[in-house]
Amino acid sequence: MTKTAAKPNARKKPVRKSAKPPVDIDRRREWRFNLPLPAVVEGPLPHGSRFKEQALLENISSTGAYFCLNSGVVVGTKLNLWIDVPKEAAAGRNVRIQIGGLTIRLEKPDIKGKRQGVAVRFSKGFKFVGSK
Repeated sequence: MTKTAAKPNARKKPVRKSAKPPVDIDRRREWRFNLPLPAVVEGPLPHGSRFKEQALLENISSTGAYFCLNSGVVVGTKLNLWIDVPKEAAAGRNVRIQIGGLTIRLEKPDIKGKRQGVAVRFSKGFKFVGSK
């Protein structure tokens, strides 16, 4: 049995480790707050009719929000949101923020409630509107 000599210029392939980093890295540009805020969401459906639905924001940032809907919106849908501000944050008053946004991500509906997860990126303009 003869041994073959290794090529002098042969390079070894680097070994890749597939271990996850010890900490999950959030790649979002803005902080998201897990702040359940009641909201009304309205917009068009794919077949042309419009919907208006109560929702509860699961999280919110200065650039967007995440919530669930029963309506079947699609990515790219322009939505209008009326978000209720907690009275503690509004000097005891009933205040709503009206803001538009664009649907940028959808998650499959959960089987139990048949609700679809919707991520919206806010448009630049918003306004405070009076009580409900």
